Amino acid sequence: MDHATSFPEMQALLRGVSRSFYLSIRLLPLGLRRPIALAYLLARAADTLADTGALPRAERANHLAAFSAAVDGRVPAGGDIAALRSVLPPHHDAQERLLLASLPQCLDWLHALAPDDREDIRTVLRHIVRGQALDLGRFADGAPRALSNAAQLDEYTYLVAGSVGEFWTDLCVRHLGNFARAPQATMRTLGRDYGKGLQLINILRDGADDLAAGRCYFPADELAAAGLAPAGIVREPARFEPVWQHWRSRAALGLAQGMLYADAVNSRRVRAPISAGRPLAARTLALLDAAGPARLQRKIKIPRAQVRSVLLRLALTAAGRGAMQAQFARLSRVEPGSGWDNPPP
Repeated sequence: MDHATSFPEMQALLRGVSRSFYLSIRLLPLGLRRPIALAYLLARAADTLADTGALPRAERANHLAAFSAAVDGRVPAGGDIAALRSVLPPHHDAQERLLLASLPQCLDWLHALAPDDREDIRTVLRHIVRGQALDLGRFADGAPRALSNAAQLDEYTYLVAGSVGEFWTDLCVRHLGNFARAPQATMRTLGRDYGKGLQLINILRDGADDLAAGRCYFPADELAAAGLAPAGIVREPARFEPVWQHWRSRAALGLAQGMLYADAVNSRRVRAPISAGRPLAARTLALLDAAGPARLQRKIKIPRAQVRSVLLRLALTAAGRGAMQAQFARLSRVEPGSGWDNPPP
């Protein structure tokens, strides 16, 4: 396969489904861009298959299994995987439909990678797909169900996000001669905890939407101790607040691990995309804090202009450690009177 020809096509797909990620990975050294871009595209395709509400859960689980088998090389690239291009209804997001239509090409790109890069992608996709499959089995349409306990939530955040921190670390260690100031085992632990923290922030932010879709990631035993069932979370936000705060603290610890991870990375070109999610996550936490219990009735979202501003500042400062820490501290605050739901860029 002609790598020089295929990479622009891969970038075009990536730009369609995630403009911010597309911008951030352009800072990476060339040898890292292709496997990381492809891993993201495959993970995004799996997420699309798992989350499309237009299909019954059992059908989504079957499509996800076919996708996983094709990525793992357990079945030919054609057949079932080619059929996935038509599973989304015509009114679905056009870029996600294009991504599924391009899955055979994505698998060709995967097979053309160096064996170690290909196996790393397959490993992280196995984790991600397992997390999504557990979701499809644990939750159902209708009244929301909760995970049983903290162990199940920890397992889920590891599978869908913590494993990504390990993936980045292993890939960077192999491709870069002097990746970090800390040993690989330490970086894997920090990367894993960072990814889990980022996923917890998604859960904290999307709690109301998840409940509407029948999912509650907050453990049932903790809710019961607060006198709550999942269906009562939105009705009694004050009673839910201690549970929310507990997991907010866990998410903040994950971000702190992310600070240690980024600080240990030697290459500024690698540090920048690794760091891009951390100030945005910190800003999200600050906005959620400022909203208080009303966060369950309001959509917390960072304006697109502020996302671009964060990425631009990282690029302009070349992800210097001091500038990176200053930006993190600034975005972690919501100034009184600024309007938490319309923060300045």
